[in-house]
Amino acid sequence: MVSVLVGALAATPAHAAAPADTAPTPLQARAGGALQLEKTPRPVPAAAKPASYTVRPGDTIAGIAQRHGLAAADVLTWNGLGWRTVIYPGQTIRLAAPAPAPSASTPAAPAPAAAPSTTATGSHTVVAGDTIFAIAKKHGTSVDAVLAANGLGRGSIIYPGQTIRIAAANAPQPAAAAAPASVPTPSAASTSADLNALQAENATLIIRIGRELGVPERGIAIALGTSMVEAWLRNLEWGDRDSLGLFQQRSSTGWGEPEQIMNRGYSIRAFFVGASNPDGTTTRGLLDIPGWEKMSFAEAAQAVQISAYPDRYAKWEQAAYTWLDLYG
Repeated sequence: MVSVLVGALAATPAHAAAPADTAPTPLQARAGGALQLEKTPRPVPAAAKPASYTVRPGDTIAGIAQRHGLAAADVLTWNGLGWRTVIYPGQTIRLAAPAPAPSASTPAAPAPAAAPSTTATGSHTVVAGDTIFAIAKKHGTSVDAVLAANGLGRGSIIYPGQTIRIAAANAPQPAAAAAPASVPTPSAASTSADLNALQAENATLIIRIGRELGVPERGIAIALGTSMVEAWLRNLEWGDRDSLGLFQQRSSTGWGEPEQIMNRGYSIRAFFVGASNPDGTTTRGLLDIPGWEKMSFAEAAQAVQISAYPDRYAKWEQAAYTWLDLYG
């Protein structure tokens, strides 16, 4: 009987091996449109999880959350982001819920519900990736109320560092006779080096073409600062009179046809080396300016742009070198 029992125990199958730590997930889009198979990462022990993460090129909130064993919805909530918010290289993403603020020893009595406000209720400082729609939604008001409170139109551009006044959805519209509030330009606001994804793409292109042309680093930094002043580092389809593109170059002053100026590669090269015109003349680019290397940052930019506001360029010098380091 002992022999029978031993044999029976020996014949009992061992438990199946534990499943692999990772398993293939569906194809996921990565930076540059390439596709690759990814594996679900092994959950990180709670004690080893970092409190924050610095965004790298090609990152997405979903990818960051998966990599750290978190839910994407939680990461969005902890960082005050939405599903359509743009993140950018160098941005810090919180990977844990913020600590609750210490409560007072005696909680204050709840304030009675206030009547709907008809005046401005506060302000919002724009960060990279913000939109008027997202700002209005965050503060519980309407897009039209925010636009009216700031003298903006639906085609207006906002930029990091800009202060947006927040008004209630039922706030009265400005009187028709009142002049709209002036829209601040990038040079008049905070010179933050934070860029959104579109601005970073344009900065990278300016740096790449500058290096292809053999432009010194200082010349490339001048181009970056100039584009921020003139067009928020965006390829604008509108501007003062017939000004267009990354540098607000004008067709009427010899920079090229509108479709040429809207071609980013053409526009960037024209800033550096000028543009040849059918009448045989050449618009002067930075490298065409005698002694530009010895000029100040603002003087060199102004020599190319011939702007009515030459003092604006200097304010972006430090940020321009930061972009050169980040995207070069």
